[in-house]
This record gives sequence, C-alpha cells and structure tokens, in this order.
Amino acid sequence: MAEWNAYYRNEDDEEEQDEGEQSGGDYKITGRDSLVFLVDASKEMFIKGEDGEPSNFDMTMQVVRTVYTSKIISSYRDLVALVFYGTEHSKNPRNSFKHVYVYHDLDEPGAKRVQEVDALRGEIGAKLAAETMGSGETSLGDALWCCANLYSDIKLRLSHKRLMIFTCRDEPHRGDNAKDRQARTKASDLKETGVIIDLMHLRKPGGFDVAPFFRDIVSPPEDESELGLQLEPCDKLVDLQKRVNAKEQKKRALSRFNLCLGEGMNVAVGMYANAVSARKPPPVRLNRETNEPVRSKTRTFHTQTGSLLLPSEIKKAQTYGKKQIVMEKDEVDAIKKFEDPGLFLIGFKPMEKLKRHHHIRPAVFLYPEEEQVKGSACLFSALLTKCSERNVFALCRCVARRNYPPRFVALVPQREEVDEGKVQITPPGFNAIYLPYADDLRTLDLPQSPSASQIQVDKMKEIVSKLRFKYRSDAFENPVIQQHYRNLEALALDMVAPEDTEDLIMPKVEQMDRRLGHLAQEFKDLVYPEGYNPEGKPAAKRKTAGTGGGAEKKPKVEVGEDELKAHVKNGTLGKLTVPVLKEACKQLGVRTTGTKKQELMDALIDKLG
Repeated sequence: MAEWNAYYRNEDDEEEQDEGEQSGGDYKITGRDSLVFLVDASKEMFIKGEDGEPSNFDMTMQVVRTVYTSKIISSYRDLVALVFYGTEHSKNPRNSFKHVYVYHDLDEPGAKRVQEVDALRGEIGAKLAAETMGSGETSLGDALWCCANLYSDIKLRLSHKRLMIFTCRDEPHRGDNAKDRQARTKASDLKETGVIIDLMHLRKPGGFDVAPFFRDIVSPPEDESELGLQLEPCDKLVDLQKRVNAKEQKKRALSRFNLCLGEGMNVAVGMYANAVSARKPPPVRLNRETNEPVRSKTRTFHTQTGSLLLPSEIKKAQTYGKKQIVMEKDEVDAIKKFEDPGLFLIGFKPMEKLKRHHHIRPAVFLYPEEEQVKGSACLFSALLTKCSERNVFALCRCVARRNYPPRFVALVPQREEVDEGKVQITPPGFNAIYLPYADDLRTLDLPQSPSASQIQVDKMKEIVSKLRFKYRSDAFENPVIQQHYRNLEALALDMVAPEDTEDLIMPKVEQMDRRLGHLAQEFKDLVYPEGYNPEGKPAAKRKTAGTGGGAEKKPKVEVGEDELKAHVKNGTLGKLTVPVLKEACKQLGVRTTGTKKQELMDALIDKLG
C-alpha cells in the first residue's frame, strides 16, 4: 500500500469551476447571473416629491448603487448593466437606436462603476442627467432591442437573465400604437430567450395603471399570483429597495430530491435555507507580481520514492484490533451510503408532540418543484392543506445528499400570508425541523445553588419590566462585518476615511439608567455584601508577619443561630465570609467534605433549611 502523507501544491493546474455550482444531489446550476437596469430618463423622472423628497431618478440611482455594492460583496462574478431610454443623446453598440444610452455594458461590477453611478446622484448629478438625458423621445421597443443585443454579445454561459424597468409613465408612447406593438413584440422575443422582465413602477400624480400597456410587457410573476402586477407604485426609497431585493436575490435550492409518500408516490421538492449567517469572505491568494488570483491544486506523492500517485493508487485504512484494514475508495463510499437522497414519510404526529427543546439546528424550507415531477405542486398543496387543518406535522427520514447520514425531520406546515396590497409576506410550504436522536438528549445533574429569596425575585421582576423592549433580529447588524466592508469600500473608492458604523449591539447605558432609577442600587443591596464593588480590584493578600513566616490571623467572628436562619431565609448567606461560615459550621456541629464557600453554604442550608 502506498503512503500519501506528503503532498505538493501546484498552483497552475487547477480547473476553475463555474460560480454558483450547487452540489445538492444530482442537481447542478452552472453559469452566471445577469441583471440589466433599464431606466426611464424622461423629464417626469426628475421631478422631486413633496416636502423635498428625492426624485424617482435619484431613488433609482440609489437602488442601482446598492445592488452594485451588494454584487461586489456577494456575487462579484455576476454581470450587471445600466441602460437609459428616452434620452437626448444616444450611445449604444453600433449606434443603431436613437434615444437609448448604454451607461454600463453587461460586465462584472466594480469600484469604477459605483463611482460613475454616484456621479448621477445628488443635486449636481441630477441636474446634469436632466440636461443630457431627459429631453428626448421614447421608444421602449428600441430600448428592449438594445438590451437583447447586450445579451447576444455575451459569450459566457448565463444561468439567469433578468431585466428591470424603472419608470413613472404608464403610457410611455402617449398612444402611439405602432411603438406599442413594437415594444410588445420585442418583449415577447426577450421572454422567449429566457429573459425575465420585471416592472418597478414609481410614483406618478394620479396613480400608475399597469393594465393598459405593461401587462403585456412584464413576465408573469414567479412566486406570486397574477395580482402581483397590480402593486401600488413605490413612493419611498425603502419600498423600492425591498421590491428590487425580492426580485434580484438568488433563490437557489440547497438540494432537490423526492418526498416519498408511499410506494410509487413521489413529490419533487426543493430544500431552501431561510437564513444564513453572514461571515467575512475568505482571503484570496494573489500573485505577487501580477496581482492575479492564484489557482491551486493538490498532488499526492509517495513519501519514500517521491513518485506521483494516481487516485486509483491511494487506499484508505482503519486499524481494528492492532490490524490495519485496507479499503478501496468504492468500498468506503459504499460504507458511508445509507440510501439515496430523499425524504421518506414515516407518519404524522400532533403538533403538541413537537417541543421547543427538539430544535437542534436551523430549519430549512421545502417548496414543490413542478419542473422535476409533474403534479408535485398539486399533491404538495393538498398535503399542506390537510396537515394545517388537522394541526399535525409529518415525520420523515431525510437524507439531504449522497453519503450523508440520515436524520429525522418534522415537516411543519406553513400557510401563505399576504398583506393589504396582495404582496406575499409568508410563502406556503413546510418548515423541516431537524429532530434529535435519543442519545442526543441528556439528563444533567446540575449542582444545587442557593435559591433567591422572594424579595430578590420581586425586585428583579421590576428591573426586567423596566428594561423590556420589542426585539427584532433584523434591527441589529454585525459591527465587525459592517466595518470590514466599510474599509473595503473606502479602499476601492479612494475615500479619505471609511464611513463610521454604529455598533447597534452595545447597550444604551444612559437610557437604561433613566428607566431603572434607584432599582439597580436596591437590587445590589439585596444581593451583594455591603461595600461590594464588582468593578473594583480584588483585595491584595496579606504579607507574612515578621520573621516567623506565619500569616497574620484575623480575630474570629461568631454569628448567632437566629442570625444565620435569617440569612438563609433572605438568601443573603453569601454575604458572609468563608471564615465566618466555617466558624458557624463548627458551632452547629455541621460536617463538610470541602472548604469552598459554596460547599459551606450548602451544608448550612441543609442544616437550617
């Protein structure tokens, strides 16, 4: 058997894998995502709102900048473009279309593009944009045709193509039927090539009516009902950002497999992560001379001969009873494999059987995949409805991926919820909650601790009621990650200094002190000994006395039995020192196995309890 403890890294032979490839089961996504911002540059877009609110154009540029920066952080290989239509000047490939201005071609986002978008924001940028862009005629058909050419010029593999139209005009051609037909035709051609067209309509005096023109331009909603086209126009920056993020963010399954309800009855489902912890990206190794990313590959060599080992020559071994058992790679894979990936229904349980302590890791979300197995959506919906009506969850055995150990999961039904504007708040589906095995639950023998008195408990209840507030997880950002990206942004955009980040997790001490008033000091007096300062330094040890080398002895302090009973009743026994507790044990004839303060207190509590 060849040994393979030594290895050599060759940094020039690694094959680059496509961004976004998912290893869930047999399903893989390859290619890059692409997004084109098609922005109306008419005069109406530059009109400011009431009370000095930013114009529709300013809000759009702010959203574009936000998407650019988020792409740089999370998906820097995605392609984005920015195109204006209805402009006085024209700039597009081959200058084939009038009043269409391609500000950014389809390419990876970068710091330069963010700076160019910043130049269009604010008073000076909006004034310049209004003078150079917003005074031409409008032909949405030519703009869509130009966007189609942008996609055709890309030689890379694109996994997702999306086009977002930002406008405040529901009739851009003012009743010109020829231009309307041309726009509908080009929109249909784009949708046939796999481009998803979304409408981000903005505020307009008198309201924005989607039905006359844009209902034939926009692609059908992917996750919402047809009522999604009747959304109210965005009049605030926050609403526009939420709507763009909901469309732009990737919705990729961790894995796709079948939910087996019985023999021959399978439902195709996708497993999605509800939330993922944000982390700082790993460092990228760069070539010292060219500053290009370095590719690496691991090669295995024999430790004695130095010869290169092929994958077929590498064995794996395990020692049992002082004997080394050698196994082939296929044998190791066969040992690891329990069964094929999938969910296997075991039965149903009432919701009361699911306890809070059963939660051992973040849950995942299950949604039907109609494209994988026809009829999955209908059967999935029927199962969801019945489980919700009967208030039960489905108990299943889950194998998420190949060679993964099986887990038991509880499929908890979740019904769809929509707001007043018919916008989906909560999608329908099952929350898969991972359940613990029997040996994951342990019975802990906790050490006995002195219980608090009723007076202390009541005082703490007052403090808790004063400091109570409504907690929302999305209201707190990780200050370390925020500062990290502020530093990167300042470095990329040549800023003098990074923007200051507010640490939202730090307690508001002044506000808490105003709410508590004298309650904090009263609680300290009840719990801590007199003169105790938790922030002060510990008292220095006494030096040895004279030449005898013995420590100076303190005079004994005796405490009466009645006083000890009062301390036990009020829970203030901890205020007494260790020598006093030892002397009290001697007086009462209490034997203790140790000399620690907690052990002495426990012995006295058992005696006087």
